[in-house]
Amino acid sequence: MLSFFKDYKGFAIVFAIISIIIIAIIYNTLNVYKPLTIYQPANFEPKLVDSTKQHVKKYHKIADFSLLNQNGDTISQKNYTNKIYVADFFFTTCQSICPIMTDNMVRIQNEILNDNDIMLLSHTVTPEIDSVEQLKRYAKLKGVIDSKWNLATGDREQIYNLARKSYLVVEDDPQNKYGMIHTENFALIDKEKRIRGIYNGISSTAIDSLLKDIEHLKKEYNK
Repeated sequence: MLSFFKDYKGFAIVFAIISIIIIAIIYNTLNVYKPLTIYQPANFEPKLVDSTKQHVKKYHKIADFSLLNQNGDTISQKNYTNKIYVADFFFTTCQSICPIMTDNMVRIQNEILNDNDIMLLSHTVTPEIDSVEQLKRYAKLKGVIDSKWNLATGDREQIYNLARKSYLVVEDDPQNKYGMIHTENFALIDKEKRIRGIYNGISSTAIDSLLKDIEHLKKEYNK
């Protein structure tokens, strides 16, 4: 019996080493970091993308903008430099999906309150109604924290183009080129101003996924 173990001792050692290597490879494969998708216009349904952008397969980024926030301050991409942010489109007098969307944005705000890397941006789709003063009242009502979340108003055409050509979150209306945008979609934007996720802003499950993806995206910058 002892001679048997002596004869196979070398084999056992080699087998053990190979087994450890295989287990390590499997473990690393299962735990490898997989970055979030970088979305391009070509990844979306054509109805969500302006015809001038539908062919774009790489290098898509959110365009710069110049809008006014709830405090009357001009905001642009400079306010989101080196930030991950969540963007949506709403209006203060909406009685259907917007209250749910806003509540979910408040939920996100509360989760990221102490995280300097994350911000929020909500664009009104009725800028003629949602003046700076109206947005300020709404911000106070909803508990918006100015340092974390901008409610933006401004030129209707600019806002519409952001929705259709940059964030890719709303269907085109050929009958009303710059008509009211109404979309429940939230967009997750990375520090390079690229789309990394689209979420249903009225679904609590989708918001759960969004919050997880924010943490996942942060790992990308911490690696």
